[in-house]
Amino acid sequence: MDRDNRASMDEIHLRILRVNEDLRAIQRELNCAAMQAPNDPELMEALSDPAETETIHVLKSALDQMRHFLWFYMQVMTSGSEMGEKLRQTLRQDPAPLVPETEKQQHMQNASDAIMLRYLADSKFRKPN
Repeated sequence: MDRDNRASMDEIHLRILRVNEDLRAIQRELNCAAMQAPNDPELMEALSDPAETETIHVLKSALDQMRHFLWFYMQVMTSGSEMGEKLRQTLRQDPAPLVPETEKQQHMQNASDAIMLRYLADSKFRKPN
């Protein structure tokens, strides 16, 4: 792995640590709010506000999507499957030209959906361990 790739991976690892810390802090704060809400009508009303619940739904959706992606990522990167090898080869190639962020997100979603479907289809024909 060259120096640029190593630096990029180090940056990703640091971001993962920061995100983990942020998620733990959010969980603690929401837990405190949930514990206090039954005794505080104003807090209960604020937490029940549609804007507040929408924010929680957006966070839940993002975490669900990341959980699914990470599951597939781990399956591909830790297995010796042909699909895993093809993905690793693709990841080693030169990066694609810059595209708008929303287009990137759509490409990533399509790619992860395709990987999931391929993995599920392949697993139907595998013998159980």
